[in-house]
Amino acid sequence: MLGTVLAGIVGGAVAAGSVPVVLGAVGFTATGIAASSLAASMMSSAAVANGGGVAAGSLVAILQSVGAAGLSTTTTAALGAAGSSVGAWLWGSALLL
Repeated sequence: MLGTVLAGIVGGAVAAGSVPVVLGAVGFTATGIAASSLAASMMSSAAVANGGGVAAGSLVAILQSVGAAGLSTTTTAALGAAGSSVGAWLWGSALLL
């Protein structure tokens, strides 16, 4: 039981904490989209497909917003809850192997 609880805690922390790290690694940073990054490539493709600009509400716009401002408290809590559930589930599955 304690292992499941710890796995849930770790899963929640990893899920909520990894989003800013991953977004920064692919180029969605607090100061804008990093040059020569995957984010820059995505932005270029989105701009070409949209006639020269990135559409508001598009995936690139949302990811840049999260990269610049971070996740809302509600979204962080939801990610943490989902990560906790997955962590606990994986721990339970590993015990069955």
